[in-house]
Amino acid sequence: MKKYYIFFLCITVLSCSQQEPLLDTALDNQILHWGNGSEPQSLDPHIATGVPEHHVLIALCEGLTITNPKGGDNLPGVAQAWDISDDGLIYTFFLQPNAKWSNGDDLIAEDFVWSWKRILTASLGSQYPDMLYYLKNAEEYHAGKIQDFSEVGVEAIDAKTLKVTLRAPTPFFTKLLSHYSTWPVHKKTILNFGEIDNRNGEWTRPGNFVCNGPMKLKSWELNKKIIVDKNPMYWDYKQVQLNEIHYYPVVNESTEDRMFRAGQLHVTNVVPLEKCPVYLEQNNPNLRVDPYMGTYFYRTNTTIDSLNNKKVRKALAYAIDRKMIVDNVSKCGQQPAYSFTPPGSAGYEPNTEIPYDPELAKQLLAEAGYENGEIFSIRDTI
Repeated sequence: MKKYYIFFLCITVLSCSQQEPLLDTALDNQILHWGNGSEPQSLDPHIATGVPEHHVLIALCEGLTITNPKGGDNLPGVAQAWDISDDGLIYTFFLQPNAKWSNGDDLIAEDFVWSWKRILTASLGSQYPDMLYYLKNAEEYHAGKIQDFSEVGVEAIDAKTLKVTLRAPTPFFTKLLSHYSTWPVHKKTILNFGEIDNRNGEWTRPGNFVCNGPMKLKSWELNKKIIVDKNPMYWDYKQVQLNEIHYYPVVNESTEDRMFRAGQLHVTNVVPLEKCPVYLEQNNPNLRVDPYMGTYFYRTNTTIDSLNNKKVRKALAYAIDRKMIVDNVSKCGQQPAYSFTPPGSAGYEPNTEIPYDPELAKQLLAEAGYENGEIFSIRDTI
């Protein structure tokens, strides 16, 4: 192994407090109070990049598929079904016949064509255009090598049928479609406030925002809260149980933890580092630790002579006690990881465990020419 990886988990705390009238009343009225960590920087799904944005956007918008809460293959979203060609290159999506935008407009296949053109427009400056690089000619269009978007592998066959042509078979393609960067945006609304590549965000303000998810944007008070309420135009409206969700931007983890324990929040996704082991030891029933598909790692600069030596990199890998770190430093149920892809991803279990072996690390360093205590310096650049 060349690098050292730690696989972190998503920590969610669900409140069952009955001490605070606010939450009692909220439960009666089907209102969920959610601690959201920080103020979303954008609610434009083609611009957003953060977790706080994601929490709000999954209530406001919906893609062709949605994540399966039980794991496994994605479930139908705004696409009720799809066919895949025998060669794995052509996907035909059939949209929900009653899919609409929150303003009552029909949601049609052409909305996806225009939306995908938007995120692949280089001047928009999206951070996630590569999510669609699996489409034929998508990367070339984004790079400016192709000017005609009709050459990109997405086409509206009719109002409710979308044809997607890939550049190569991509078995995980339907999973990508639950990422907000691939979701549709309302063309007319965006063009009312600028061009296809406009980033000013005016269209995402309350009163302007048109979406297609189970909720719609009711209000957004900066640094106070965002409120979304039930979208009566949503195709599966009858299955939506909540009337509203209130998202609170709380930057300080300790403050959010206190708000939760005081009964001011139903949900928080952050737990102060010093509190997590206490909650785990107490078997706190309100604490739930779920796998989070993120990997923290060190990247080694192999242009440096010492790190260009494979034995040095292996020595560094064997010199790190990953289990000790998660047991005694992070202490919140994290798992050591030994590969870039987190364990458990679609059933993936890497057979790459590297045991903590300082003696082997010393041997490898000696073989690399660093013996008798000779050391070299490493600079950590962030």
